[in-house]
Amino acid sequence: MADARPAKPALAKPPAGWLPAGADLVALGLVLAGFLALYVPSYLLLAERIWPTDEQGHGPIILAVSLYLLFAKRHELAAVAARPATWAGGCTLLFGVALYALGRSQFIMFFEVFSQVIVLAGLLLYFLGWRALRVAWFPLFFLLFMVPLPGSLVASVTGPLKSAVSYVASNLLYELGYPVARSGVILTVGQYQLLVADACAGLNSMFTLEALGLLYMHLMGYTNPVRNTVLAILIIPIAFIANIIRVMILVLVTFHLGDEAGQGFVHDFAGMVLFMVGLILMLSTDKLLGLFMKPHRSAA
Repeated sequence: MADARPAKPALAKPPAGWLPAGADLVALGLVLAGFLALYVPSYLLLAERIWPTDEQGHGPIILAVSLYLLFAKRHELAAVAARPATWAGGCTLLFGVALYALGRSQFIMFFEVFSQVIVLAGLLLYFLGWRALRVAWFPLFFLLFMVPLPGSLVASVTGPLKSAVSYVASNLLYELGYPVARSGVILTVGQYQLLVADACAGLNSMFTLEALGLLYMHLMGYTNPVRNTVLAILIIPIAFIANIIRVMILVLVTFHLGDEAGQGFVHDFAGMVLFMVGLILMLSTDKLLGLFMKPHRSAA
């Protein structure tokens, strides 16, 4: 005689696509809490002292884009079969924590902020393995562009850059018939004097435009390494040209509309012009490269 007992209801399965198979929510929660305990004070310090400056104003944007790119990879990460690289992940994690401790204790923001990339890479290796790191490599790499550069490096590179931008901008304006003279990085136009600041022609603006170019190549799915390398290198002169155009705009606005206009809204708008010009030149260069090299788009 058949057993008439009712069958047990099937247990509801958690929604797939968010967490790796077999993920321990308690462990993940503890890891997240530890990471936040380390880096929330760092982000508060960045928001208070670093990000409000003209040179580092791109930091929050880089962070937001990196988080979005990492969020977009969540399904791929969840599909990765966990093969923890315990030794490699543990060593990477310890190195990142040590770098954080050194930067935090010695007030070296470069080490403190840079360490988060190492720590995140170590966590991926330790819990999921090398394949997970390959999936998430670009969001982690893109985070590097929000790391404040060492002041000594910025000063040593920005000085020659400002001189070169000032020289080219003043000569172009002089050839156009404007009464422009230059003394170092100080431009004199009519009765006005303008100092070419770090934000107008420095290393950080080139760094930001380089980040924009790499993000563009990633979103376009280009996989041709030669083409990507050539475009990444060409972004450097593109950034230089964009900085020259920005300085020329500020000089022309000051000459025609006065010092208040040049230092007010138009000064901030010139920063937007920098990125618009850089983006237009980058897209044009990309189209030109397309005539000679195929992009080899990845299947997104």
